[in-house]
Amino acid sequence: MEDPVEIVVAASAALASAGLSDLVWGHASVRDPEGRGVWMKAAGWAFEEIDAAKVVLVDPTGSVLSGEGRRHLEFPIHTEIMSVRNDVGCVVHTHSAAVNAFASLGRDLHPISHDGVPFAYPQIPRFTATGALIASPDLGRSLAATLGDACAILIPNHGSVTVGPDVATAVMLSVLLESACRTELLAVAAGGPRHWSDEEETRFKRGQAWNHTQLDAGWKYLLRRSRNGAP
Repeated sequence: MEDPVEIVVAASAALASAGLSDLVWGHASVRDPEGRGVWMKAAGWAFEEIDAAKVVLVDPTGSVLSGEGRRHLEFPIHTEIMSVRNDVGCVVHTHSAAVNAFASLGRDLHPISHDGVPFAYPQIPRFTATGALIASPDLGRSLAATLGDACAILIPNHGSVTVGPDVATAVMLSVLLESACRTELLAVAAGGPRHWSDEEETRFKRGQAWNHTQLDAGWKYLLRRSRNGAP
C-alpha cells in the first residue's frame, strides 16, 4: 500500500475497528513522499467515516495543499514530530478513556502484560505543558521535544500520541497503549500491581512479542475486522 491517501483511510478504519474513535476527533497522518507535509484525515469526520475524499495534505504552516476538507487544529502534532524524527512515517493521536484515566494518576505504566512492554524501560514520557489542544507550532515542537526518540507519549487531561516508521506500527502502538492503560487501571483497582516484567524480560518481550511481523499481523487483523463490518 503506497498511496498516502489510501494509507490514511486504512489507518482510520483500523483505529475505528479497535474502538479508538472519539466522535469526530483524533487523527492519523502519514508523511508526504514528496516532502510537502503530512496527509491526514479531514476535520469533522469520525475515523469510521474516512474515505479518499476526506483526506487532506497539510503543509508545516497549516495550509491545505490537496483535498477539499478542513484540516484539524492539531496538525502541529504531526508536522512538528515529523520535522525532527526522520524515522517516523506515521503519527496517531487519540483520546482513549483508559489512557486519560491512567494518565491522571501520575504513576508509572508497568509491563503487567505483553501490551505494556513497548512503554516501559524507559518509561513512556508525559507532556505536561498543557492539556489543551496542541494547536500551535510552538506547542507541537515542545511535544516533539518531550517525545524525544520514544514511540509514544501521554498527554494528561487530553490523550496520547504514538509514532512509527509505518502505519502498522503507529496504529498498533496506539491500540497497545490503550490496552496497557486499561490493564493497569484494573490492577490498581484491585490494590496493585504487585508483579510485572523486569527490565531484562521486558526488553526481550519487546522483540519477541512486538517485532514487525507481530505488529503487522495485528494491523492486518484490524483491517479485516473493519472490512467485515465488525463492531
